[in-house]
Amino acid sequence: MQIIYGTGNDAKIAYMQRALGSLPCEIIGLKDAAVERGIEIPQVEETGTTPLENARLKAEKYFQIFKCPVFSCDSGLYLWNHTTGDPLPGDLQPGIHVRGRGRVRLSDDELIRHYISLVKKYGLIRARYKNAICLIWDEWLRAESMEEDLWGNPFLFTDIPHKKRVCGFPLDSISLEMETCQYFYDMEDDAQDELVSEDGYVRFFHNFMEKYQIF
Repeated sequence: MQIIYGTGNDAKIAYMQRALGSLPCEIIGLKDAAVERGIEIPQVEETGTTPLENARLKAEKYFQIFKCPVFSCDSGLYLWNHTTGDPLPGDLQPGIHVRGRGRVRLSDDELIRHYISLVKKYGLIRARYKNAICLIWDEWLRAESMEEDLWGNPFLFTDIPHKKRVCGFPLDSISLEMETCQYFYDMEDDAQDELVSEDGYVRFFHNFMEKYQIF
């Protein structure tokens, strides 16, 4: 059984394959699913105002196309001054617009430079991703969540980038674990996965499958 992850981001697909490796099914990305079926993938306009609305928009569109189990995720990024604990001004809060608003889409390099500039202005920045997921199994069964157990742990942005970069996850190169101030990329193995709610996604899928007696 395949479950399509509604994203073309290879790094996100690899993360979710690791996180959901205990499931009795195969997680594949949009590109592989489209090639297998000879389908052209349309661009989904993310017009929602919350991560959950955008996750739902994408999942519904991809389910219409593939007619098989599919899920989509979306995130919002929220920032605080780490020294004072105050949130950054509203116009600097990325929310669901992590790469920019409207038609403006920052590249990986531009994104890193933007957040480094905020650190230079405000000092260390505390950040947190609020994540959402929408799973559509068939015409009758679906589940979605934006509960806090899906959110990432708080972490810090620094203005000194790590030498390592992963395409699709540019901000990880300036991200530090809160307690140790260790770069994500210097953590052992895939320990950084725990910072982005791996357990929450696993519980979400297992609860869904138990509830509907799937497999």
